[in-house]
Amino acid sequence: MKVFKTKTELKTYFKEIRSENDKIGFVPTMGALHQGHLSLIKQSKENNHFTIASIFVNPTQFDKKEDLDNYPKTLESDLDLLEKAACDIVFAPSIEEIYHDNIVSIHFDFDGLENEMEGKYRAGHFNGVGTIVKTLFEIIAPTNAYFGEKDFQQLQIVRKMVKKSKLNVSVIGCPIYREESGLAMSSRNKRLSEKEKKAASIIYKVLKKVVEKSSSETISDIEQWVSVEFKNHPLFDLEYFTIADIETLKTVSKLSPNSQYRAFIAVYANTVRLIDNISINT
Repeated sequence: MKVFKTKTELKTYFKEIRSENDKIGFVPTMGALHQGHLSLIKQSKENNHFTIASIFVNPTQFDKKEDLDNYPKTLESDLDLLEKAACDIVFAPSIEEIYHDNIVSIHFDFDGLENEMEGKYRAGHFNGVGTIVKTLFEIIAPTNAYFGEKDFQQLQIVRKMVKKSKLNVSVIGCPIYREESGLAMSSRNKRLSEKEKKAASIIYKVLKKVVEKSSSETISDIEQWVSVEFKNHPLFDLEYFTIADIETLKTVSKLSPNSQYRAFIAVYANTVRLIDNISINT
């Protein structure tokens, strides 16, 4: 496995090894890797000649400085995991290498996707995501890029950015990778206490129950039920729950036949923010 910290070194290496018809799979990460990330590496390796992962904690997508400061940075163990997963190349640049002395986001028009759900609570977050993903795509020029569906809104926004920027890359969503308890794997899970982590299985249990209820109950009744479930739980505070159209991400008030929706949720366990979602097909 080759590790590069500069764009110049990476591009020089690509020129040496890359043939015209080689497919490059790319898995962008912010480090603190877990089995969910490694499942993306595995998917990429099955479909491409080379797989590259990036490790970069992107400052422009954090709306709170304390979240950036608290984000776990575990480069050595991350590299060890990637080597064991047979990743071919790792790009681990510094902030200066990416942003030089101008740490600001590009402003994107995502056709309103950025204003829903996460966008209401994390100002500027998706401009930061779009900025770093576009930058990495331009540096690496991957054939395929792999994103987990846990961050489904981010996945749709990256797809929109690629389409509007006319970038030649296929954006592939991969299923949410879960702990045995059902908790969606996330780097933030490392900040949960053992008690919180065990109890957080409620999030996925609630989502699965929402799918059951969606066939016979109104969205209003489902929303009320979810609210009560978390009001009655001592360890968690519900930030939002919504059922939205998968293309526009706009909240819907009723479900139409033969349509695709997703239920989205954000919950706080003390200061740790957890998000999850689940598909609802009618």
